[in-house]
Amino acid sequence: MESTAPSIPPPPPMPPSLMEEEPSEADIDKDVLCPICMQIIKDAFMTACGHSFCYMCILTHLRNKSDCPCCSRYLTNNHIFPNLLLNKLLKKISARQSARNASPVENLRQTLLQGCEVSAKELDSLLSLLVDKKMKMEQSEAETNMQILLDFLNCLRKKKLEELTQIQNDLQYIKEDTTAVKKRTMELYTAKERCSMNLRMLVDDFSAEKPLPSLIDQYNNGAISGGRNSQGWIGSARSQSRVSYQANSPGFRSKDANGGSDSTCNTDSGLTVARKRRIHAQFNDLQECYLQKRQHWTKQFNKQEDEGPAAMDVDGYNPGLQDFQAVLTTFTRYSRLRVIAELRHGDIFHSANIVSSIEFDRDDEMFAIAGVSRRIKVFEFSAIVNEPADVHCPIVEMSTRSKLSCLSWNKYTKNHIASCDYDGIVTVWDITTRQSLMEYEEHEKRAWSVDFSRTEPSMLVSGSDDCKVKITSL
Repeated sequence: MESTAPSIPPPPPMPPSLMEEEPSEADIDKDVLCPICMQIIKDAFMTACGHSFCYMCILTHLRNKSDCPCCSRYLTNNHIFPNLLLNKLLKKISARQSARNASPVENLRQTLLQGCEVSAKELDSLLSLLVDKKMKMEQSEAETNMQILLDFLNCLRKKKLEELTQIQNDLQYIKEDTTAVKKRTMELYTAKERCSMNLRMLVDDFSAEKPLPSLIDQYNNGAISGGRNSQGWIGSARSQSRVSYQANSPGFRSKDANGGSDSTCNTDSGLTVARKRRIHAQFNDLQECYLQKRQHWTKQFNKQEDEGPAAMDVDGYNPGLQDFQAVLTTFTRYSRLRVIAELRHGDIFHSANIVSSIEFDRDDEMFAIAGVSRRIKVFEFSAIVNEPADVHCPIVEMSTRSKLSCLSWNKYTKNHIASCDYDGIVTVWDITTRQSLMEYEEHEKRAWSVDFSRTEPSMLVSGSDDCKVKITSL
């Protein structure tokens, strides 16, 4: 009778609290960090005391010291050995991280390169999926490109429509102003003809009222010959009087022996041609000026629609056209500047008299100059223009510590003037006391410009080389 050995019962399962948890990736990364460079160990070497380091890290350390970086035990190059197990583990960790970070396409490529067996049917299915995916991507990209092109064309169309609307508005301005100018020109021509007719009537009336000489006096003076009646003499007298008056009148244009116009007519024609040539030379700037003024007044009329008709001229002469006519007339009338006075402010103690700023006061009665001479000089404008002299003396002179770059006169307080200098200091002066009222050391470098506010006289703005613009309240 065979006896059977008693079966050994399996060990009881361990409680979950006692089961070892699988180490996480973060814990593994911490365990494989080099204590010296705190990076994942490369080419791991282990010391005799059991610590692992990067080969280059521990080798560099042992060149300077002879101890372990972790436990400070004596250590030399003969006490370090390759850690083959750790190197193998590091290669697996690196491969796992590369696979996790790789794209699905890269994983598929790696799988095929590794010789994974795939059937022809599976490959056909995979190729079909890839072709469909490619077609969808190409279609999506084409739709995106078409949408971008459509957005561009819509923006371009909108911009061109805005330009077309603006051009149409400008053409409407030009049409209205052309009609108004032609109407005004006809009125001026009609008034001129009416004036000439009145002058001719006055001359005829003057000739008719003049007493006729007696026939005896005419015969004795040889003024008339036989066969002429009194009416013929009267007609001749009227003709002579009319010619004499017209020849002496300002509007008469006589002809010389060669049939040409007189010198006055040629001079006027030459001036007109020169003015027209000046317009064509600056046509773009004048065009911009005209359109800006017309658009400005159009906006004003739109804001005040109730007062619009009252603001317009009775003949349709737009205020914008009037403003531009004044600009055009002034621009073409003057072609050069004429010097009416010269300021002589020589200083025998300061050879450098370069003027960097000139500023008129509130009432244009005085002006101040300043520059590298470190002085602010105030002159009376009427004295400079009306009283020529070899040297003009300023009525006020103030000295500064640094070279000056700019001046600004207060628009409300006549005796206050501001200056800025090469040290970045802005100073407000009182020309009555010839003393500085206050100084502002706000800029780190040279201050180039300063100006008072026109609406708020206590506000001052300045700019400097430190790329800062500062507004200061007095």
